Amino acid sequence: MTVKRIVANIAANQVGEGHKFYSELLGLKVVMDHGWIVTFAADRPAPVQVSVASEGGSGTPVPDISIEVDDVDQVHQRAKALGFDITYPLTNEPWGVRRFFVRDPFDKLVNIISHTG
Repeated sequence: MTVKRIVANIAANQVGEGHKFYSELLGLKVVMDHGWIVTFAADRPAPVQVSVASEGGSGTPVPDISIEVDDVDQVHQRAKALGFDITYPLTNEPWGVRRFFVRDPFDKLVNIISHTG
């Protein structure tokens, strides 16, 4: 048996509210829209991962979702310009990532990261 994909499902009353965050901020494309569910995806496959944590590192809460990007500084600037709530500042962490936390429109805590090493 092989795990082929893991999908994060976010409960929302207004699924369309995700477009600004997941498309405009992160550049994901809508690959399915049935009105009651919208799926955003990247153009290329990503490794399958599940993390289990007691904290988010550096004393932060555990984020609901972690999204790795190629240029965290650019996404951080866009998040500020789009008016999203940045709850943990852009930080170089001692374990080799540069990241920030931001709230999506559904009040989920999203960890946006790039590896530094």
